[in-house]
Amino acid sequence: MSVEPVVTATTLYSQLSDCLMQDQYRLRRRLVNSKKMSGKADQQPVLQKIAADIQRSVSQRQQRQAAMPVINYPPELPVVASKDQIKAAIATNQVVIIAGETGSGKTTQIPKICLELGRGVAGTIGHTQPRRLAARSVADRIAQELNCQAGQQVGYKIRFGDHTTHQTLIKLMTDGVLLAEMQQDRFLNQYDTIIIDEAHERSLNIDFLLGYLKQLLPKRPDLKLIITSATIDPQRFSKHFFDAPIIEVSGRTYPVETRYRPYTDQEDKDADQLQGIFDAVEELYREPPGDILIFLNGEREIRDTADALEKLKLPHTEVLPLYARLSAAEQNRIFQGHTGRRIVLATNVAETSLTVPGIRYVIDPGTARLSRYSYRSKVQQLPIEAISQASANQRKGRCGRVAAGICIRLYSEEDFNGRPEFTDPEILRTNLASVIMQMLALGLGDIDAFPFLQRPDNRFVNDGIKLLEELGAIEPQRGRQKLNLTALGKQLARLPIDPRLARMVVAASTNAALQEVLVVVAALSIQDPRERPLDKQQKADECHGRFADPDSDFSSWLKLWAYLQQQQDDLSNNQFRRLCRQEFLNYLRVREWQDLVSQLSQLAKEQGLIINGSPPSYQQLHSALLTGLLGQVGFKDVDADYLGPRQTRFYAFPGSHLFKRKPKWVMAAEWVETSKLYARSLAKIEPEWIEPLAAHLVTRSYSEPHWEKKRGAVVAFEQVSLYGLVIVPKRAVLYSKIDEVVSHKIFIREALVNQELGTNDAFLSFNQRLIDDVTALEEKSRRRDILVDEDTLATFYAEKVPQWANNRIDFAKWWKKQRAVAPGFLNFDPDSLLNRDTSDITTDKFPESWHQGNVTLPLDYHFAPGEPDDGISVVIPLALLNQIDDSGFDWLIPALRHELLVALIKSLPKQYRRNFVPAPNYADALMQLIAPEQGKLIEVISQRLKRMSGVTIPDDAWDLSGIPAHLTMNFKVVDEAGKTLQQGRSLSILKQGLQGEVQQSLSQVAEQGIEQENLTQWSFGALPEEYVKLQAGYEIKAFPALVDQRDSVAIKLLDNPQQARQVTLQGLRRLLLLNVPSPVKYLQESLPNKAKLGLYFNPFGRVLELIDDCIAAGVDALIATGDTPTTGQEFKILRDKVRAELGDTVVAIALQVEQILTLSHDIQKRLKGKVDLAHIQSQGDIKQQLNELVFKGFVSQHGATRLPDILRYLQAMLKRLEKLPVDPQRDRLLMHEYQKAVDAYNNVLGKYAGGAIVPETLHNIYWMLQELKVSLHAQQLGTPYPVSVKRILHAVAEFKN
Repeated sequence: MSVEPVVTATTLYSQLSDCLMQDQYRLRRRLVNSKKMSGKADQQPVLQKIAADIQRSVSQRQQRQAAMPVINYPPELPVVASKDQIKAAIATNQVVIIAGETGSGKTTQIPKICLELGRGVAGTIGHTQPRRLAARSVADRIAQELNCQAGQQVGYKIRFGDHTTHQTLIKLMTDGVLLAEMQQDRFLNQYDTIIIDEAHERSLNIDFLLGYLKQLLPKRPDLKLIITSATIDPQRFSKHFFDAPIIEVSGRTYPVETRYRPYTDQEDKDADQLQGIFDAVEELYREPPGDILIFLNGEREIRDTADALEKLKLPHTEVLPLYARLSAAEQNRIFQGHTGRRIVLATNVAETSLTVPGIRYVIDPGTARLSRYSYRSKVQQLPIEAISQASANQRKGRCGRVAAGICIRLYSEEDFNGRPEFTDPEILRTNLASVIMQMLALGLGDIDAFPFLQRPDNRFVNDGIKLLEELGAIEPQRGRQKLNLTALGKQLARLPIDPRLARMVVAASTNAALQEVLVVVAALSIQDPRERPLDKQQKADECHGRFADPDSDFSSWLKLWAYLQQQQDDLSNNQFRRLCRQEFLNYLRVREWQDLVSQLSQLAKEQGLIINGSPPSYQQLHSALLTGLLGQVGFKDVDADYLGPRQTRFYAFPGSHLFKRKPKWVMAAEWVETSKLYARSLAKIEPEWIEPLAAHLVTRSYSEPHWEKKRGAVVAFEQVSLYGLVIVPKRAVLYSKIDEVVSHKIFIREALVNQELGTNDAFLSFNQRLIDDVTALEEKSRRRDILVDEDTLATFYAEKVPQWANNRIDFAKWWKKQRAVAPGFLNFDPDSLLNRDTSDITTDKFPESWHQGNVTLPLDYHFAPGEPDDGISVVIPLALLNQIDDSGFDWLIPALRHELLVALIKSLPKQYRRNFVPAPNYADALMQLIAPEQGKLIEVISQRLKRMSGVTIPDDAWDLSGIPAHLTMNFKVVDEAGKTLQQGRSLSILKQGLQGEVQQSLSQVAEQGIEQENLTQWSFGALPEEYVKLQAGYEIKAFPALVDQRDSVAIKLLDNPQQARQVTLQGLRRLLLLNVPSPVKYLQESLPNKAKLGLYFNPFGRVLELIDDCIAAGVDALIATGDTPTTGQEFKILRDKVRAELGDTVVAIALQVEQILTLSHDIQKRLKGKVDLAHIQSQGDIKQQLNELVFKGFVSQHGATRLPDILRYLQAMLKRLEKLPVDPQRDRLLMHEYQKAVDAYNNVLGKYAGGAIVPETLHNIYWMLQELKVSLHAQQLGTPYPVSVKRILHAVAEFKN
């Protein structure tokens, strides 16, 4: 039985130096931990395991040593000439800077020099390249030179593609891969040498790596760092790494002549860059043959320039474009052999990244599109800028590779010398969010202390921090607190993609959209596989348009993905390649897209993210994408396509499928500023999706806090904005918990003081009764100083109600407990509501009701100057309106009478007013002498003032329009529910305006059967003069009337007795005509032919209408001979009388009408024709008088008894017309005389405008005016009674009184 030898820690320590470097640190730590074990028995098994691991590592190192290939160097490469110098520098220094032009061979030969030094055995030689293509191609070239298979001794690792083994000595990789490895291998223990190639490009990754390595090197003295760079500022790298040595290696170049040809200096003022290029090409065509490389700013310029050069028809010349988005086939044409000359039009991709073979000449316009990030607008801009001197020299270095070259610069030498020496590195012009997140994940400490090669601007650092805040990767910063990743931030840092895209992936897991989001994220991470060749753009657009989604460019990616997956399943590999080529899809990029999706899916599973089994909805998918694009949303704008956060205005990119539709809200994958700020990859979104995702970013402002009775709480309008972009313009939210103090104040004032609580609590009713009582005193006294102000009431509640009880629910909880202890806790003290003594406000001075006859009407007091009901209002039910007389209201109430008297005296003109100064004293005297029962107020005070002063005040001297509104009674007409129908200061106008409503209300209160329709016989019994009914304590009067309805009559209740009598006469006429035979036949037999002929010349329509008018007048005349019938028997007697006498009566009337019409015709004939200027006024008066007397329907309108008078009035007109030519002056004087009487009459008649019934006495004054004209112009015709202007004025005055 063999005994295992005893293993000691000391022995094992001595063997560590033979292990692989990546194992040494791990094994040393295990040995240290083993020493802490107490007993040897426990320690020995652990040491045995460590010994086995050491032996395994030593064995692997020996295998790597054995796999060392034979090293040889191509002698033609310039770097080989400096091999020994480089070898010595690497051996003696930890850091070496090697500067050399492209083509010197430094990229492929330096790793071999390191191998020759014995590097790459204990640890791998890490060799970074800025691009994946370069990593693959350089690995292939080195493997080929070392005669080994790629992926073995020489391997490469790119994102989601590891082509290395444990025997790999040289490992090519992108700088991004090395950054990702730092998370698992912070000390980079797997490497013994690191080569940072193309460091002069100063990408963000390179600058971060250089800073990290500066921190790491003191901790890893065994690690060698070699930095290779073009001859662009290598001293900066040396200084950064402790003055490391610089070795310069020359490139394979021929001499290059520089010519300056600024097109702006040409005599042709219209010369532009294109013309400058033409001139330069023409100049170079005079030189020995050779290819020309022209640098341009972008694809559009390349296309335009290519078209222009083709039109020049240069002999034996091929024009080729070169830019990143070109298809692989078109890019490969650059590297293929050719005959004749070639002009290559390239972006600055050909400046350092790509060597175009065969170039002898370069044309440099001196500008380029340079990516710059604006920390203000948060936009990645692509402005066209003048390139630096270093970039210009790089462009110059592209020529002279095959023979002596020429570089033509389209700008001046002074311009070149004035330009900055170097191009700003990417770290100074891009967003730093990704770098900051990686630094936090690696625990690299304070960003400010990190040794960047060139320190980024603090504004860019802060902007990167803000983006991480936006994504939720770090907590929102307040002050100078230490940055720490959140749990979400740590999850994002583990995904080797852009933080925005990583945020989408994480969100997709919870949104059940991970599978689709991975496809979109992968598409956004690579170059677009869709190609648009210059000569087939329309066809390419048609092919790609099949996958267009009207709402989302992201959904278009998914449609394309689904199509490609289906085709790949159905087709062979070659067929699939052919399909991609035919449909303008780059096969290599499609494969890259698929690989990336596969790798991301694997990563997502490792992170524990959940892959969805069913397709997500549009909202689920785009909400997940939105989490990474919160700062890139937009709302449709008027000044641009969209307004985004931070007042950024942008336009939809023309290549987007949403370019024409432009939805109201969109999100964009990126913003790029060229000629305009364009948004690429757009999708329609809804604004309500944004708020929950951006809860940590949005700003909430509140306005208009107010009490809402329905909700029982204080509500405010919330505006939610994201970086200044309003996403919720106005939303009602409960304000109670947002601001308790303000909510409490509003609750007290609105819910309690203003009685808007919405509950029936006893204290509210009690307090409101007290306030109403005091308010009623204020309304009566027209003062606002009796009730305490609202602040006092609010203070009472505020001292008693706790602040948290600021809504109906919380208040109810508190009040329930408080009420049980003290029921009257919130009751007002009546005395505490009064500011002054109110004993002077009595019911004698301020009555509660108005009495007129047996009707009592309530009074309303309202103190509201300017309002329609300011002052005192008599409340009149609609049904009683017709019973209220306009008398007594001018006296107002006792409390306001003195003020009214003062106002009336002050309204007099100065000639009268000066006799009654001071007005208040006279008002005091009048108060002792007058009373309402003495008559109308104006008449009474006119008489009293005349007695006091002897001054007679005319009625029209009182200017009632200047009296304040509250000193005249307001009449408020209400319906049964108490709702105000109309109100005003004139009772008569209200009666006219509401006549129809009053009649309707009377019909509603009447008993069934009172009103009847379609009557042709007196079948309704007696017709009373009035109808009375008691309702709601009021005695409602109505007046039944027979109403003419042409084919029948009806009984209606009217509100006016005069109107009822007038309407009844017309209805009675119709009922009689319906019950007696027509006298037309008798009329035709009895009338002489002359009279018939006169009637047939009726100027007012058909003769039958005139006859009907005569018949109506005849019936009216017969009715007027006796009392109006009120019973069926009385009607029967009248009917028989009309039947017997109507024929003769109508014949007599018709004869008179014939004479009137004949005479009227004669007068009208005389008024026609040429009129003397002196007669115009008189003839106009005659014509007006004739139209008033003779018109359609005049017979029944005037009545049969007036016909002889009308005939006489017409005769007087003829006399006047005969006298007019003799003495027109006299006629004018007479007109002026009787005009005084006409004006007085019209003044009184105006009060009855609007359909009011004109009293008979006023009607008689009209006929007096007609008699006055007979008296003045045809006295010989005589008048039935003495008449004069004075008599008429006296009659008018009597009527008014």
